[in-house]
Amino acid sequence: MKILIVEDEKALLQSIASYLEKDGNVCETASTYEDALYKIDLYEYDLLVLDINLINGSGLDILHLLRKNKKETATIIISANNSLDDKLKGLDLGADDYLTKPFHLAELNSRIKAVLRRGKFGGTERLEFNEILIDTRSRTSYINDIAMSLTRKEYDLLLFFITNKGRVLSKEIIAEHLWGDHSDMVDNYDFIYVHINNLRKKLTEAGAKYIKTTYGSGYKFIDD
Repeated sequence: MKILIVEDEKALLQSIASYLEKDGNVCETASTYEDALYKIDLYEYDLLVLDINLINGSGLDILHLLRKNKKETATIIISANNSLDDKLKGLDLGADDYLTKPFHLAELNSRIKAVLRRGKFGGTERLEFNEILIDTRSRTSYINDIAMSLTRKEYDLLLFFITNKGRVLSKEIIAEHLWGDHSDMVDNYDFIYVHINNLRKKLTEAGAKYIKTTYGSGYKFIDD
């Protein structure tokens, strides 16, 4: 999943990002209130890990702006303050979970997975679309119960398509989701075409012809 981590303790920020990236997530970071607002306004994320007590602003204000702008990004608040009032304010503003510092990174990762299961995956770790089955815990995929041989990026791309089925996804949105901040460093999107074509070929060979090109716009995962 694509995750934005907002934390002004830079050592903790990098520790969280490194740990979550090892589990296959794309992580972007923001260490200031302004940087967080900039990225939230510009990009879409599956989940936000949000510190309440930023040096130059409040994470609760960021959460308030998210909901005011009708962005449904899943959010886990992290804070050194175990105040019941702060916890209730965060949950009332629409946070999905609240974790008090210090915490184990494994617990944060487990809570992230639980929040995403409740939201994007409908409470399950198994995602199905017709004959396609994805097991998000083991990061494996099947067509008609036969395991698919996908690279990490092909798996991420298939999961992204299925969780956004019926929606036109531009090459920019796909690049941002799969590569995060690093997508801005490339001169063209030829690498996107390569991954999509490889995934499409593997799906088509198994009879699953769901990736459609929307000329001039991007791609859509749809069952005609």
